[in-house]
Amino acid sequence: MTVSFELRDKVALIVMDDGKANALSFAMMDEVDAAVARAEREAQAVVLAGRKGRFSAGFDLGEMMSGPDRARAMVSRGADFLLGLYMRPIPLVTACTGHALAGGALLLLTSDVRVAARGAFRIGLNEVQIGLPVPVLAMELARDRLSPAHLTAATLFSEVVDPDRALAAGWVDDLASEEEVVGAAVTQARRLSALPRHAFAKTKEALRERTVAYIKSTLTADLARLTSGS
Repeated sequence: MTVSFELRDKVALIVMDDGKANALSFAMMDEVDAAVARAEREAQAVVLAGRKGRFSAGFDLGEMMSGPDRARAMVSRGADFLLGLYMRPIPLVTACTGHALAGGALLLLTSDVRVAARGAFRIGLNEVQIGLPVPVLAMELARDRLSPAHLTAATLFSEVVDPDRALAAGWVDDLASEEEVVGAAVTQARRLSALPRHAFAKTKEALRERTVAYIKSTLTADLARLTSGS
């Protein structure tokens, strides 16, 4: 198992740790989904964290580069995974414990509150930099959460930033030391757990449903674009 689950009063702490870069493989996404589903049954809020120094390096490039069919499967599964987190009825807080690149940065954008560790870490969408188009899903989540002044740099120019600049751009909402980042995220989750769950869930649904509907309506065409090799 690469994902652990711990209950801290009303908050479920879910930690990703594959001992490497916390790539979002099919197995990692399945484990996170299962842990969040468990949290909905047993807790009032969720904290998603990585291991120290690494939050997530994004989707498994080995899968992405192993052929168009496998790439389509990974992008499709990744879209379901990220949109599922984005629309979870339970409050979701991220403890960004280190580097968060590509799909790892998108995990931040799915969360309701994001706390990042201070340090020499890199946060951002580096797809264009490594020769991959940015998916519509990524652009729409970035449009929803990032400052308009930073949107083009973050997507088209593949700008990757440190935690201080990530705070200014809107990637994260707060900063804490490496030692305190998980605790700070749990504190935020406890605050959100006091909100009436039904009202929170219905308001989140109304707030985000247009973005999700647009992403889903473009997914087939986007999959073709992303895997065409052009």
